[in-house]
Amino acid sequence: MPSQEGRLALVTGANSGLGLATVKALASRQATVILACRSNRKGQLALQQLHDQGLNGLELLELDLADLSSVRRAAESVRDRYGHLDLLINNAGVMAPPRRTTVQGHELQFGVNHLGHQALTQALLPLMEHRPDARVVTVTSGAQYFGQIQWKDPNWEQSYERYGAYGQSKLANVMFALELDARLRQRQSTIRSLAAHPGLARTQLQPTAIASGGNRVEALAYRLMDPLFQSAAMGALPQLHAATAPSAQGGEHYGPNQLGGLRGHPCICRVALAANKPAERQRLWSLSEQLIGG
Repeated sequence: MPSQEGRLALVTGANSGLGLATVKALASRQATVILACRSNRKGQLALQQLHDQGLNGLELLELDLADLSSVRRAAESVRDRYGHLDLLINNAGVMAPPRRTTVQGHELQFGVNHLGHQALTQALLPLMEHRPDARVVTVTSGAQYFGQIQWKDPNWEQSYERYGAYGQSKLANVMFALELDARLRQRQSTIRSLAAHPGLARTQLQPTAIASGGNRVEALAYRLMDPLFQSAAMGALPQLHAATAPSAQGGEHYGPNQLGGLRGHPCICRVALAANKPAERQRLWSLSEQLIGG
């Protein structure tokens, strides 16, 4: 990774898993990193852990992506405290909980994984314009490939399916990343938008999802797949590559290069079919703006 000295990065979901690994890597290359966390207590513990490892230039920001008012406050705080931003990594996520809603009434996974990040990104873009090599990296997953946008019921009010809703949110992530890049190019912005997925990375998402589901078959499947899982540090490499590699370009999507994208080092990989359709991306963008503004 090139030196990140002088650059200001914001990482959502920064207190554990892929987010914490990403913060550690950026800070080790002298970036100033804002850890955007829902829980101040967990954020403080992560800060202490990083400080104990000799890392500095770390700041904590309260951000609850399940509350669009919190998203607005966080963006205003970054603007008032720093006045600029070089790198935004939309990393935070929830996976397959029982049906719950955000403060504004959106299905939790769609609200946190996608809508909260779109709202945050749009609020922070003015701080990134004209910054050297400014990038937005949105983290999706392999679930994008089986995801479908429920156009008539994006909040799954009629018939909720945990993993169906998760797939929708992860498809929305990559559709958003590509549509954002297209819109930035159209207005000749200096900002680039990229997407990345971690493959099978060992984080708290899987055990939390299993515990919330209470399904023995699901738990057994995860135990059988365990040898395929790689560390959070390895899983973070695609998003770090998208964020810092001089060769990475706007509109690209990175994931692991082995076992069909399950593990390995970063490479450019395919996106879900729907994400390659401009009309579908634009439709999602319009729907999302309506839900964010509503």
